[in-house]
Amino acid sequence: MNRIIHFDLPADVPERAVRFYESAFGWKGQRWAGSMEYWLMTTGPDSEPGINGGIGKKQDPADHTMNTIGVESLEAALAKVVTAGGQVLMARAPIPGVGWFAKCLDTEGNAFGLMQEDPGAK
Repeated sequence: MNRIIHFDLPADVPERAVRFYESAFGWKGQRWAGSMEYWLMTTGPDSEPGINGGIGKKQDPADHTMNTIGVESLEAALAKVVTAGGQVLMARAPIPGVGWFAKCLDTEGNAFGLMQEDPGAK
């Protein structure tokens, strides 16, 4: 089963968005140690249903919330997306120490991410 494992919220001022979600919903934000301006957001305890995500700097005015689906094989998942009528917007790219990421578009124009875990990704 390929499940949504992460969400991304784009923000003009990420620190302000982090404060909002911490104040409004009790989420916990922690600055990511990676190379981009990004905060990991914990939305609740792992023992409860739900997913965690992150808040990053908006790259484009058209950016919107994006969900990422965990997959066993990124290449196989990309092939299935295309076969099902979707599009690949961004091919395989590493997120160092995390895994391999790609960005796609479904048949309705919704962007989503695909992530294959691989701590050795560089």
